[in-house]
Amino acid sequence: MAIDEARFAELKKKKEAQDASLRESWVRAMEARIVNDNLQKCHRIEGVNHYEKCKHLADRYTEMLKDARVKGYKIIDV
Repeated sequence: MAIDEARFAELKKKKEAQDASLRESWVRAMEARIVNDNLQKCHRIEGVNHYEKCKHLADRYTEMLKDARVKGYKIIDV
């Protein structure tokens, strides 16, 4: 049984939306990773003053952690 063109277009659109969502999720996760790397560098460079000098990075990283998980999606039922 062949899938008609409308159903195929609908499935293709749904797949593209899922891919875009997954891509955005990965971007947020990698941005959080970069901020974490910068925070660790700041801690090493600043030494005992890191609480004061790196606070902006720590606050930003804490905020990013709330949304930094890679979220998957369910498989399309054909």
